[in-house]
Amino acid sequence: MFLSVFDLFKIGIGPSSSHTVGPMVAARRLLDEIATGDWPRPADAKVARITASLHGSLAFTGKGHASDRAIVLGLDGHLPDAIEPDAIAGVIERVTRQRRVSPAGHTPYRFNPAKDLTFDYDVMLPGHTNGMTFCGFDEAGRLLIKRIYYSIGGGFVADEQEITEDRAAGAQAGADVPHPFANAEQMLAMARKSGLSIAQMKRQNERTRTSADALGDGLAGIWGAMDRSIERGMSETGILPGGLSVKRRAAAIRAKMDEDWKSNRANPLLANDWLQLYAMAVNEENAAGGRVVTAPTNGAAGVIPAVMRYYLEFHPEADKEAVEEFLLTAAAIGGLIKHNASISGAEVGCQGEVGSAAAMAAAGLAAVMGGTPEQIENAAEIALEHHLGMTCDPVAGLVQVPCIERNGIGAIKAVSAASLAMKGDGTHIVPLDVCIETMRQTGHDMNARYKETSQGGLAANVPVNVVEC
Repeated sequence: MFLSVFDLFKIGIGPSSSHTVGPMVAARRLLDEIATGDWPRPADAKVARITASLHGSLAFTGKGHASDRAIVLGLDGHLPDAIEPDAIAGVIERVTRQRRVSPAGHTPYRFNPAKDLTFDYDVMLPGHTNGMTFCGFDEAGRLLIKRIYYSIGGGFVADEQEITEDRAAGAQAGADVPHPFANAEQMLAMARKSGLSIAQMKRQNERTRTSADALGDGLAGIWGAMDRSIERGMSETGILPGGLSVKRRAAAIRAKMDEDWKSNRANPLLANDWLQLYAMAVNEENAAGGRVVTAPTNGAAGVIPAVMRYYLEFHPEADKEAVEEFLLTAAAIGGLIKHNASISGAEVGCQGEVGSAAAMAAAGLAAVMGGTPEQIENAAEIALEHHLGMTCDPVAGLVQVPCIERNGIGAIKAVSAASLAMKGDGTHIVPLDVCIETMRQTGHDMNARYKETSQGGLAANVPVNVVEC
């Protein structure tokens, strides 16, 4: 089984990988299909108007997660890793005013967001709870092209055929890499046989797809984007968009912690405080629609950067070379979770987002602290086990409450899990594979109200008066 580190860690914009990044990618993908002309249609027929509908979780929480804005941006030809966050408002205003999208290389298409983008709460598409339908019509109103895409978590997008093939592929996917482990048991067996670390095996797998220089540059770019999201999050102030009137707290918390540091005040919780600060800074930036890295999702984007920054600042032996080992190890664990369960909050709840991120971060930290493959697997299992059953219930459909603080607590859990695992020899009762399967089963059994629909949990019990903005 092979899933690239660059598939799990994608640079994009907030507030959601499945509800913002995925729909934008899907809309842009439709444009690419239209441009190829490789689809059945009457001779000389051309698409003049496009419509889109969002289904399932995308419908229920699409407004709060900016899915509607993402569709507009994607149909206008933009991609999450390229568009500047500060330019988004201008694009939305132009499309809304002109009632058309103007992607580069295409003749403009009629698209009125008020009428041509609908939230279908009644129809659940069969492939995944995050479904989208796009239609292209000619000037006479004839349907020329219809495409269904699914945003399956972490910014991944699949069409109807791909989502079926992915589920049928099983453990044989990616068998052409040197170490095609499809579960943790295979991963540990391959590590023992090869004498390699998890990161070394992951590196060799990646090298079948890319050069050593490109891999190094790519990993440095990922960490650079993560670190910048921490810094920006710790410097910005104000109210987060969406109407909940949530204040950005990271900058004020940092100022208080800097004051304590300068005054030499004793703080036995110093490391935990910085961990929470780093994670919350990232997720406030995400909630504001800023640039973050899916890790493995936007809703859980703060955990891995926080743990990495904590390691670099609090461990005397830390060096920047460890960044690659951390990210490669984390990606190996994330790949196992995505392959055997899910990283989508709409599919399995927040255990699949913050829980997966904590498992990945714990594994990465254990690796750079010199852990054996068995200790690394144990660290990931501990972190994931203690997120089992966590619901995804964002208040008002916004990635703010409880998501921002949840990342801070998830980062603390990750560090605690790595520390506990490093004090043992890697033997433990619950294998990581069993924990991942338990998460899958729990998510399957979980009521849909608790899976990113904002119909249950905190979302249903916290009284709010949201003003659209």
